[in-house]
Amino acid sequence: MAYHKPEAKTVQDLKDMAHKLRIHSINATEASKSGHPTSCSSLAEIMSVLFFQQMRLNMKHPRDPSSDRLVLSKGHAGPILYAAWAEAGLFPIEELKNLRKIDSDLEGHPTPRLNFIDVGTGSLGQGVAMGAGMAYVGKNYDKADYRTYVIVGDGESAEGSIWESLHFASHYELDNLCVIFDVNRLGQSEPTSLQHRMDVYRERLEAFGFNALVVDGHDVEELCKAFHCASVTKNKPTAIIAKTLKGKDFPDIEDLENWHGKALGAKAECVIKSLQSQIVNLNVKLTPKKMCKGSLAPEVDITNIKLCAPPNYKLGDKVPTRLAYGTALAKVAADNDRVIALDGDTKNSTYSDRLRNAYPERYIECFIAEQNLVGVAIGATCRRRTVAFVSTFATFFTRAFDQIRMGAISQTNVNFVGSHCGCSIGEDGPSQMGLEDIAMFRAIPGSTVFYPSDAVSTERAVELAANTKGICFIRTSRPETCVIYNNDDTFAIGRGRVVRQKPSDEVLLIGAGITLDECISAAEQLEKECITARVIDPFTVKPLDVELIVEQGKQCGGRVVVVEDHYQQGGLGEAVLSALAEHRNFVVKHLFVPTVPRSGPPAVLVDMYGISARHIVAAVNAIIKK
Repeated sequence: MAYHKPEAKTVQDLKDMAHKLRIHSINATEASKSGHPTSCSSLAEIMSVLFFQQMRLNMKHPRDPSSDRLVLSKGHAGPILYAAWAEAGLFPIEELKNLRKIDSDLEGHPTPRLNFIDVGTGSLGQGVAMGAGMAYVGKNYDKADYRTYVIVGDGESAEGSIWESLHFASHYELDNLCVIFDVNRLGQSEPTSLQHRMDVYRERLEAFGFNALVVDGHDVEELCKAFHCASVTKNKPTAIIAKTLKGKDFPDIEDLENWHGKALGAKAECVIKSLQSQIVNLNVKLTPKKMCKGSLAPEVDITNIKLCAPPNYKLGDKVPTRLAYGTALAKVAADNDRVIALDGDTKNSTYSDRLRNAYPERYIECFIAEQNLVGVAIGATCRRRTVAFVSTFATFFTRAFDQIRMGAISQTNVNFVGSHCGCSIGEDGPSQMGLEDIAMFRAIPGSTVFYPSDAVSTERAVELAANTKGICFIRTSRPETCVIYNNDDTFAIGRGRVVRQKPSDEVLLIGAGITLDECISAAEQLEKECITARVIDPFTVKPLDVELIVEQGKQCGGRVVVVEDHYQQGGLGEAVLSALAEHRNFVVKHLFVPTVPRSGPPAVLVDMYGISARHIVAAVNAIIKK
């Protein structure tokens, strides 16, 4: 498609709109007495051209699955994004003066509390991954015409996660993705490392496989041409590297340090008058393009997802829960074609390759780049386009904690599955052992933390997670554990199960995963000593079945032993202790991995670090003799 240069009037209208957006950003930040008007100003022409010349939007339904997406990765420039939507007619201009107020959803950094925001941004370095996830779904699953745009600040391009995501986008030839770098030279506290060395940005982005275009970010005509070039470039994503100035057209402020994150204060009136003097038509009104009637996104139903067949195990079989996860993943994928799996080159250990083998087009290999892995999944689930299961070793999610917490702010429904948890993985040693993961995921607002102990409960955890709102985490183990449940047993979030009991029980044992097996073994040994023990499987650590634990604990004389393959802080034990804190007459003994483990055989390590049946027996004897 040939490029048609915009008419002179169109160019002038877009210039005028850019200045209006600057003025709105100043007024909004003055009203809140805080914010980033200079960071907004460098973006003004980019935002004007994007909204009123390029993007195709459904203004009645901002999250229409067929409309273009925009991710403002440099979220501190939120006021100019809000201003663009207001000028487009989504809400009154006057609302902009409620920026950052307690009763306004126009927050300091954008969140999906607003119906035109897909993902929360502002923790820098994450927007490209989320945009890449949206673009991947658009190209490969929706097969629709919508495009995804991501605006990145030059300061945040120092984040390694940005380059993980650029590599991903190039590898998968996401030609429906356009990343705009706002190179305004100045960071928060000093100039950026590259400042305006546009050749370096271009060479780096070309090396990463992008169609890299350097433009004057304040030249409307150059921007229009660059966006057109992006739209017709095939088999590679485009990066528009825009040379801009922070505080552009702000007298005595433009391109000067020490104005980051500050309202203009006494200078605001003078700056606004200067901007108004440059506007040809103060009453300019522009509207975004309507959505293309070509290839629209299909309707998607991701509700009521089921295992296509029930669990099929025999009592007493020994099956690793990580293997049961892979089996269940393929089963829910068979039930709904919008179930996808993402992994970080551990698919033959997490068993996500079960889905890949059955439905290769619905598996996304993200390679060893966990921050991008998480961000892509968040983007892929936006606007309810997919149900994503993200797997790797549990410990490797720790490096993506910021992405996961931003996922919660983004109201995402991504399901995370961490295998190889605890010292029970054995010889690989402590660098591979997830011993902090429960604490991490319990701390995420609105999260659900599953810790299934056998193959049957693992399959049901996968089925439940597929239908659960918010972030879910399923903790799976490397060693085999005994199948203790019948294939037709039912499971529910927040509902634990009593797996062993007698009326004479004197102590309650609580374990999960491999430690549930150890608790059952300990109960058998204790019975030989004429001590009967009750055993509970919590199934979910968050929410914990507090009612069950309190009730069963009271029946066992208030004596409780909790055992977990996790560090002391933040895991199952502290969840139980918190649950019992308001109840009298309980004595709790907590067994956990007390220090950084070492390599060795799994059974030896479990015993060495105090969470084996032998140590449980000793703990019970100590608690009973008190």
